[in-house]
Amino acid sequence: MIFYVYTDGASRGNPGHAGSAYIIYNEGKEIIDKFSKYIGKATNNEAEYIALLMAVEKVVQYIPRKVYFYLDSELVVKQLNGEYKVRNKNLMKIYEKIKGYIKSFDYKFEYIPRELNKVADKLAKEASYNIM
Repeated sequence: MIFYVYTDGASRGNPGHAGSAYIIYNEGKEIIDKFSKYIGKATNNEAEYIALLMAVEKVVQYIPRKVYFYLDSELVVKQLNGEYKVRNKNLMKIYEKIKGYIKSFDYKFEYIPRELNKVADKLAKEASYNIM
């Protein structure tokens, strides 16, 4: 199966209260899962990476053939595509986990403008306010 995954992270302050979210669509463009979570104090980049990791951990359960990932973080996309190095130790740990999971299927990471990522953006921002 082919899946389309939209992820986003939001941080109120940098670092600040943060939330991460994803939406997973199947081949028929139907939502099969969506999730958001308050992740505590984090930078925006950490929130972006955590959102992607949560999505990867979920989509791998469906045993995908190919997954298209759409993110509005150009930095994260360029790091995952090997154009930029990951220099932050915290991000490197998450990056390595993501890379480990995606070995089992074909994938593509694509940068999209925030306007095309409205649902994940809204969920991540809402989660950043759900302080536990």
